[in-house]
Amino acid sequence: MSNEGGKEMSQYSELKAQIAKLQAQAEEARRTEIADVIATIREKIAEYGLSAQDLGFAEAARRGRPPKKAPLPARYQDPKSGATWSGRGKPPKWIAGKNRERYLIA
Repeated sequence: MSNEGGKEMSQYSELKAQIAKLQAQAEEARRTEIADVIATIREKIAEYGLSAQDLGFAEAARRGRPPKKAPLPARYQDPKSGATWSGRGKPPKWIAGKNRERYLIA
């Protein structure tokens, strides 16, 4: 390995160290400035009467899976096993293909 290669590595290492130092300084500046930034934002929100929806936060909360609904009440019951079914979705084996009126819960 020539001396030139070693010099390039040291320059590279020096630059990486400078980057790390600058990142630490940037994080420290962020920590010291963030309280003032939040205070300014809160002032503007109060001054203009802005809501989460105005700022686009309400739409973000609605993304993803919808909230789980309460189970439907049972409409049918198997007299032998006592098993029930709401009438929605795939019918269980005990009622599939049969006259459902016989299994209606009064």
